[in-house]
Amino acid sequence: MVSGMTTIRIATRKIDSVTILDLEGRLILGSATDSLGSAIQDAIAKGARKILLNLKSVTQVDTTGISTIVRGFVSLERSGGKLAVCNLAERVRMVLDLTRLLNVIPNFPDEAAGLDRLR
Repeated sequence: MVSGMTTIRIATRKIDSVTILDLEGRLILGSATDSLGSAIQDAIAKGARKILLNLKSVTQVDTTGISTIVRGFVSLERSGGKLAVCNLAERVRMVLDLTRLLNVIPNFPDEAAGLDRLR
C-alpha cells in the first residue's frame, strides 16, 4: 500500500530490450513526479532506448505528472528511443485523453501489447 499524499513507488525491470517502470500511487505534483523523472533519466543514462510505463496501479495523474511523462517521451525521441504507456485505469485514461496525450504517446491496453510493439 502506498502511503502519503505524493508518494509513488517505482519498480524497474527489463524484458528483452524494453525497460518497464511499474508505477503505484498518485502521479501528482511533488516527490512523485520528481521520482518518475529521475527514474526515466536514470534508465536513459543506463542505455535504455525503449521504456514502457506500466500505469496499472496509478490512481491519479495531474498536469505535473503529464508533463513528466511528456519530458520522458521527448528525451527518448531525441535519442532515437521510444516511450509508451500501458494498463491505464479509466480515470487516468480520461485525463490523458482530455489532454490529447494519447494521440501522441503510444498507449496499450496491457503490458504484452506494449512489449510486442516496442520490441
